[in-house]
Amino acid sequence: MTINEKTFWLETVEIPTPVARDFPQQADVAIIGAGFTGLSAARTLAKSGASVAVFDAQTIGWGASSRNGGMVLTGLKLPASTLIARYGKEATARMYAASLESIDFVEKLVREENIACDFARCGHLEVACKPKHFDDFRRSADETARHFNHRQRLIPRDQLQSEIGSAIYHGGLVDESSAGVNPARLVAGLASAAERAGAAIFEHSHVEEIQREGARGWKIATQRGTLRAQNVFVATSGYTSRVTPTLQKKIIPIGSYIIVTEVLPEKLAAELSPRNRMIFDSKNYLYYYRLTPDRRMLFGGRAAFFPETSSTIRRSAEILRRGMLTVYPQLRDAKIEYVWGGTLDFAFDIMPHAGQLDGLHFSLGYAGHGVAMSTYLGDKIAHSILHGREGNSGGNENPFAQIPFPKPR
Repeated sequence: MTINEKTFWLETVEIPTPVARDFPQQADVAIIGAGFTGLSAARTLAKSGASVAVFDAQTIGWGASSRNGGMVLTGLKLPASTLIARYGKEATARMYAASLESIDFVEKLVREENIACDFARCGHLEVACKPKHFDDFRRSADETARHFNHRQRLIPRDQLQSEIGSAIYHGGLVDESSAGVNPARLVAGLASAAERAGAAIFEHSHVEEIQREGARGWKIATQRGTLRAQNVFVATSGYTSRVTPTLQKKIIPIGSYIIVTEVLPEKLAAELSPRNRMIFDSKNYLYYYRLTPDRRMLFGGRAAFFPETSSTIRRSAEILRRGMLTVYPQLRDAKIEYVWGGTLDFAFDIMPHAGQLDGLHFSLGYAGHGVAMSTYLGDKIAHSILHGREGNSGGNENPFAQIPFPKPR
């Protein structure tokens, strides 16, 4: 059986080719990375009249922005109790509120820019792999309601069939605020919106060096030329390189892989996911899965293989298929049509971080929650550049600028 070793989402859209332009000599802001983060910032900056140049070593959305599962999730990676113990109730409440606002922001952006990306508020379902995990869900839901005024719903094991066509789990937790999206269509639409606003995007423009030039700003050398900019925004996430060594040392790149089946019969798809949720399990090395808009099963997970190569992609496809059949034996005859891999970025504290470091603006560390948070924080950093203030700029608070950004000991 032949499997396409390519990203399924990219088969559903033609990523726009940037408008051909002369290489600029200068810009108000140079952005490194043409994914959700960088393009969202470029749109906001250009709409406010700033001259913006976006550089990507590959093409628009080449990295995690087109390779993810399209899950637009509430919350943060860590449980509320851990966050409160670490940061206190007030700071944690601001960060949790930002996670909810990030989904509203994506929904508003999609509507304003008329992006046909199948955005839908279908909610997410977290499923418990052990009875203890369901007990943890109960505590988490109580804390979330009490501290953040956000309601989630527990699904006992004997009622779980209404949410998922699998008998292996010990209950679930539903959050109706989460959404699903076609990420490749979203990043394509975001690129078009940024260009309409006046941003210039340069593909195949690897940034080779960034040098500080005092009050004049920065000198950015790329493989296509050199320009000067007042501000630089690093939006490279899991693909952060030695060009920004301090940032590179603060994140951990982790491989993640996805398989996608053939189109499933309508009855089978409805059995597997009756409410079309974004689903993930409670393990540390979790599985995440969903139906695509055209009724395929997308099934992903973090793997021990890094980085992605043809060999690791094929091995991951075998591992993920076995995992998928553990969850859904009904798919034993379903053909796997697509498999691909990509790179996530985790900070050492498993938190997003966005602000300034050594004079460079940055946003990264999304830990698998990046579709909404990256788009949102790109906008926040853009506002901080425009207003010249970190953390709270023109009423656009960025709570992630206020927390410590650890490095390895």
